[in-house]
Amino acid sequence: MVFRRMGHFSPCLSKTSPFFSLLTKTPYPFHLPHTIHFFKPIHTKFPHTYPFSMNQKTHLCTSAAFLQQPTSKTFSNSRSAKKARRDAPESVLRHKLDQCSKHGDLQEALRLYEEAKLNNISLSVHHYNVLLYLCSASCTKEFGIEKGFEIFKQMGVNGVAPNEATFTSAARLAVAKQDPEMAFDIVKKMKSSGVPPKLRSYGPALFGFCDKGMADKAYEVDVHMGESGVVAEEAELSALLKVSSLSERADKVYETMHRLRANVRQVCEETAGVIEDWFNSECAAEIGVENWDVGKVKEGVVKGGGGSHGQGWLGKGNWSVVRAEMDSSGVCSSCGEKLVCIDIDPKETENFANSLAKLACEREVKANFVQFQEWLQKHGPFDAVVDGANVGLITQRSFNFSQLRNVVNKLRQMSKSNKLPLVILHKSRATGGPAQHPNNKKLLESWKKAGALYATPHGSNDDWYWLYAAVSSKGLLLTNDEMRDHLFQLLGTSFFPRWKEKHQIRMTASRDDGLELHMPPPYSIVIQESEHGCWHVPTVIGDDIEMPRQWVCATRRKALHSLFQPTGESNH
Repeated sequence: MVFRRMGHFSPCLSKTSPFFSLLTKTPYPFHLPHTIHFFKPIHTKFPHTYPFSMNQKTHLCTSAAFLQQPTSKTFSNSRSAKKARRDAPESVLRHKLDQCSKHGDLQEALRLYEEAKLNNISLSVHHYNVLLYLCSASCTKEFGIEKGFEIFKQMGVNGVAPNEATFTSAARLAVAKQDPEMAFDIVKKMKSSGVPPKLRSYGPALFGFCDKGMADKAYEVDVHMGESGVVAEEAELSALLKVSSLSERADKVYETMHRLRANVRQVCEETAGVIEDWFNSECAAEIGVENWDVGKVKEGVVKGGGGSHGQGWLGKGNWSVVRAEMDSSGVCSSCGEKLVCIDIDPKETENFANSLAKLACEREVKANFVQFQEWLQKHGPFDAVVDGANVGLITQRSFNFSQLRNVVNKLRQMSKSNKLPLVILHKSRATGGPAQHPNNKKLLESWKKAGALYATPHGSNDDWYWLYAAVSSKGLLLTNDEMRDHLFQLLGTSFFPRWKEKHQIRMTASRDDGLELHMPPPYSIVIQESEHGCWHVPTVIGDDIEMPRQWVCATRRKALHSLFQPTGESNH
């Protein structure tokens, strides 16, 4: 059955290709049933690298949910009904196609597809998406593209409504045919049809234009992303930076550097290389102003909270581009520039604490977490909060209360108020096992009496408690937890990394002192643009504790001179 409720694909697809004919002649119903679940994105470092790796454990097609079919209440829970559904031809086909996706076996998937057509097996959007994904990721590009077109057309003929993953695979097929314009038109049609694009939906068009050096078209895709509420990540920004650099669009390079600064902060090696290539280019040497308004630049730094001025490229001449390290106070080993510590708006911290409490109440037993908030109101705030389990287990399998006690005493000595830090421990740690030893029991009782110990209830996740306590107290947090798992991903990439950088104390084992504490750095680990026109870009290589972090240092001679000129001189 062919649905006729939908308009055709955009007439702006004027290219003479089979895909144009396919998209403009194949009708689709775009009123998608609410039971269709979208796919999770495929995580790759730079998703524009084709063909896609097929040995990843998570695949586009294996992460979708089943189309939910209404079933009789009488038989929904019976074993026979479940077996019947499991053994249904559609379910068996789904399982076999998922295995093809897992192993990257396009040939077998196509054999199953042809067999299903002969046996009149009804294919769902999931079946088609598996096939389209495999075609778009095929190593035999021309064959995969041809079969992808054919399958996409058949999907429309059969009246199967496409979802986001369908459009994304279609866009990938277009780019595989070296047609990013068509990939972009697919995304635009996707949005106008009521299917919200994701970041991965834009990838084929954006990376396709960037690879072809079509900067203006890449910027157009970028704008469309913003209008759709889709935020570019490092891979997309790196591609935009590269095409801007190669196109000698210094204004766009500057803009993208600041977007990297705001959204990414620390760059991977590939992005660092793109940045170094820009600063080493002839265009970068020629661009900039020799005489700038010092007052305006200083004003820009203050408005931006420190670490950047946003007034454009300062200075002229060749850049000196090297990899450098920072000393403990944030002074660059190459140019001598001192990095700054960028302020955090107190209101941002307050808003973050509120959102954190809301998330915790949604995922914990609400009454338990509300009780903890009330306890904090009575006993807090604290200068520091300790992730007790992380400290007690950092160097061995069995819990070490002596180690925890030493760390607590160190933090108390460091505190201006001489107040004990708050120790968060799960109830089982605070009452069972080593906690029953007389000395440990006495220690825990003393902390509890001082209002410096909170035992989280059974079934709770300690992480919510120690993180909320530290944020709401505006204090330090002692933990070696990298805070990168799913729970912390819920907190976003805007404020949380900045807060963590300024508040997390980490630990390393020391033979002499047991555990050595490493305070937050006195400077911000983020791309910094100085008042003198110097740039420092932190990479993810190194972590400032076990191995010094590598920074890209880009300076000009005049900037270096101004760093050391006598006070009172200006750049006019």
